Amino acid sequence: MIIRQLVRRTPLPALECGTQIALLKTMTGVARPNSDMAEFREVFSKAKHIAIITGAGVSAESGLPTFRAASGHWRKWKTQDLATAQAFSRNPSRVWEFYHYWRELALKATPSEAHRAIAECEARLSKQGRSVVVITQNVDELHRRAGSKHVLEVHGSLFRTRCLSCGDVDASHHSPICPALEGKGDPDPNCRDAAIPVKNLPRCDEGGCDGLLRPHVIWFGETLDSHILTKVEKELDACDLCLLVGTASVVFPAAMFAPQVASRGVPVAEFNIRPRANMSRFTYHFQGPCATTLPVALERHESEVI
Repeated sequence: MIIRQLVRRTPLPALECGTQIALLKTMTGVARPNSDMAEFREVFSKAKHIAIITGAGVSAESGLPTFRAASGHWRKWKTQDLATAQAFSRNPSRVWEFYHYWRELALKATPSEAHRAIAECEARLSKQGRSVVVITQNVDELHRRAGSKHVLEVHGSLFRTRCLSCGDVDASHHSPICPALEGKGDPDPNCRDAAIPVKNLPRCDEGGCDGLLRPHVIWFGETLDSHILTKVEKELDACDLCLLVGTASVVFPAAMFAPQVASRGVPVAEFNIRPRANMSRFTYHFQGPCATTLPVALERHESEVI
């Protein structure tokens, strides 16, 4: 698949020559998208392998900021200013404050109706010998908390860390992740950095390593986990229906997933709060909050065997 050639997490404006943008525009036809829910549900009722690609819009309905929106700043910083290896090297305290703030929001958040509809759909269809896979760009683990079992987190998780010294990856749902971050992370633009000494930031406890930990997420400019990407490719090659939910698809390589599925003639249904200029790439488009449109789309069809 072409996504093998574009494995770095890259915001769309950063692409140099525009060839990938042109590819997205030409990979599928330009037929007008359909908003007939009854027709979609008939297609859904016959699908055997459904891939659901989700983005920040799903978690926004749980109260989590998207950070890519115009109002999506933490203090005066944009996500692209903080979610890089260079930013962490320059100021690990500031980056950890940001991720501590995000972690605490995620821990307090409740899965949205969209999260729950996807999880219920997976459980129901598995009893019929059908499969649902969630391919998410989100790092908040809300899909798992809603009950989804088959989840591929292409950008990692807020609740895993990686040691910069020994490379150990571990899960951590502690609140706070370390004592020095307690009460820190205020997003107010007038709030000063905590300037926490590096020795007091999250440290590795694997075999007495004590190396500095970083969030185990894919930062801008970094390469996606090849094992996860291989699984994603396999699922996208096998699916006979694809749902694109709550994402503007502006970060590569995730922006390629749905267009590549559509390019081989598989129906793609987009669920998003606002229409986009390039939505003609897909078969269906349902405008509105995912928590409203998705449960209707995924509810049990009358032809399904209980």
